[in-house]
Amino acid sequence: MFSGLNKLIKNILPKRLFYRALLIVAVPVLVLQLIITIVFFDSLWIKTSKGMTRALVNEISTFLEFYNDEKYNNEEIANIFSLYQDLNFEFVDDPNFNFEYNERWFSPIDRTLRRELKSRFNQDNFWFDTTNYKELIDIKIKYETGYFKFLVPRDRITSSSARIFALWITVPALIMVLISLIFLKNQTRPITNLARAAEKFGKGEEIEEFKPSGASEIRQAGYEFDKMRKRIIRHLNQRSEMLSGISHDLRTPLTRMKLQIAFIKDKELADKLAEDINEMEKMLNEYLQFTKSSFQEKDEMFNLTDLINEITKKYDNKNLSTILMPRIYYNGRKNLIKRCINNLIDNSIKYGKKVNLELTKNNNNIFIKVEDDGPGIPESEYENVFKPFYKINKGRADSKSSVGLGLSIASDIIRSHGGNIRLDKSKINGLEVRIFLPV
Repeated sequence: MFSGLNKLIKNILPKRLFYRALLIVAVPVLVLQLIITIVFFDSLWIKTSKGMTRALVNEISTFLEFYNDEKYNNEEIANIFSLYQDLNFEFVDDPNFNFEYNERWFSPIDRTLRRELKSRFNQDNFWFDTTNYKELIDIKIKYETGYFKFLVPRDRITSSSARIFALWITVPALIMVLISLIFLKNQTRPITNLARAAEKFGKGEEIEEFKPSGASEIRQAGYEFDKMRKRIIRHLNQRSEMLSGISHDLRTPLTRMKLQIAFIKDKELADKLAEDINEMEKMLNEYLQFTKSSFQEKDEMFNLTDLINEITKKYDNKNLSTILMPRIYYNGRKNLIKRCINNLIDNSIKYGKKVNLELTKNNNNIFIKVEDDGPGIPESEYENVFKPFYKINKGRADSKSSVGLGLSIASDIIRSHGGNIRLDKSKINGLEVRIFLPV
């Protein structure tokens, strides 16, 4: 029960730090306003309005008592109440006292007025309406062969302090929230900049000199990220330099070995040695391509649909079918994406007869699917085949022409763009490779 409630609360709460901090600031202000408003309306406004309404009803009741007393002149009484009590009325000679109520139980004014009139008069002997006039309240009291119609100013039973109170409690709260928005924006901006820089660096994009800012904790995190970024770049540069040296040093003895094979009289032995040397050379080239730094290529906006069309046309294979959503643009390293798709298509054509390629997009991701009808890969090997130089004893990777780097390179390229790559069984009983790229 508590875990479900906790999950529900997490789903309701905002995900971003800015809105969570704003919620922390705004909720206490709103709760405090609500409490103050309830206390004000209960202790001041409602009680004041109740007292004013009771006074008005008492005046009407007093007027009717004097009007019934034969000792007093009715016209003089009417003039006195009209002049000193601001009580405007007229007598309507109509024995049919039958008016429909506009029940407004949600209105505090109507509830209070109904309660006070009911305490003085019979339920069937009075009627009122607070909506017929903008500044007046219409009250009718049954009297002998007709009824008195009273038009009372609205401010006789309501206090104007409620509007002033609402204004004073709302405006400062809005000002406080606006000030909080400015401060919170300034505090969350450094975190956003740090996250954006980390995302760009994770995708292999070039980052200009990063300048940490904000609070001391955020600034410290920014400094540590910048140090880590520089260490990684230095490591990658050292690796590239080392691989360049390895490439130069290994190609020279391989070339000498090729020349020496020509002097071997045993042709069968020479062919086996040549095959081994070619495999070593191919492995060396694949390894150098796999470990080559992708930071050398910059991101660019390109049409992914046109790129895939260009790739598939070069294969000129009738068994390769495509379903591509038109005009899908992506910001990334074009040559690396091209190489990834080439590797996947090469594997599918190599181990299957029929290959399907699909490209779709939604609001958040771009989806690329490559499936074939080959022997597939056992589900237990899905994670292993992404390891460099890994081969499966039985299945699609069991080939001398493969060094086990196709899927490793594809995975490395996709993950460097912030995406993900997964394997599954295809609908045509082969392997299905699904790629997710963030928009």
